[in-house]
Amino acid sequence: MTIRVPTPLRGFVGGRDQVTVPGATVREALSALTAGQDAFRDRLFTAEGELRRFVNVYLGRDDVRRLGGLEAALPAGATLTLMVALAGG
Repeated sequence: MTIRVPTPLRGFVGGRDQVTVPGATVREALSALTAGQDAFRDRLFTAEGELRRFVNVYLGRDDVRRLGGLEAALPAGATLTLMVALAGG
């Protein structure tokens, strides 16, 4: 499956805009994406293992929170899109 990575997080994936990872669920795919990268995992997940409030993940046009959250099943060839809220002043 493919995960599209937004510009602010591309430094964690060698500057790539998309990455191919294994995973049957959203949690498995994001865990594969962040494997061995504590700082990256901490950007996406809370200490309890849930998505941070400002991190949105889409399967197609659907927010995965509406599809079962991190346990949502991923069809073969799926594409997830990560989006992170940015704050500034």
